[in-house]
Amino acid sequence: MAKRLLIFRLIALGFFFFPTFTDFWGYAMEASLNAFTLQPVGVVKKDGDKTRLVINEAYKDGLLGLEGFSHVYVYFWFDKNDTHDKRAILRVHPMGNQSNPLTGVFATRSPVRPNLIGMTLVKVLAVSGSTVEVDWIDALDNTPIVDIKPFIPTIDCADSPKIPKWLDDDGWVKGPRRASSSKNHK
Repeated sequence: MAKRLLIFRLIALGFFFFPTFTDFWGYAMEASLNAFTLQPVGVVKKDGDKTRLVINEAYKDGLLGLEGFSHVYVYFWFDKNDTHDKRAILRVHPMGNQSNPLTGVFATRSPVRPNLIGMTLVKVLAVSGSTVEVDWIDALDNTPIVDIKPFIPTIDCADSPKIPKWLDDDGWVKGPRRASSSKNHK
């Protein structure tokens, strides 16, 4: 079976201002901020209660040492939403709840957004070869994975975090963290 090559188009949402920078060899270069490409490093596989991150063979060496972490962030591509119309949506009712206020997508975890990058913190159960078994992920089967990063408690925290009232009212702060993933991939 031939593998299909997936390449995703990213949109520059803003710019860092550095007119020139120096490359590895010391040559001045202009920053090009108009075009980006992103290729998946693997896919999410769900089989009953099992959830696995299956990493492409070309990237499996990147998993070395991952078993030393209890949790990782998984960045994935909301591929089912990759349409011009869905990428143009900039305001949503968070979590699809019409009683939540209309909110900009950058203030939500909505799967519809200009760049369809999702992120979930998962617990690592096992690492074997090119596969990472995790407890759960808020993504569908065969969702492309674009990156994995370890959770580091001393870095991945915030002092006195603030959240909007609608998020607290929905019980997401005090209640179960993990809702059914099928409703979150609209």
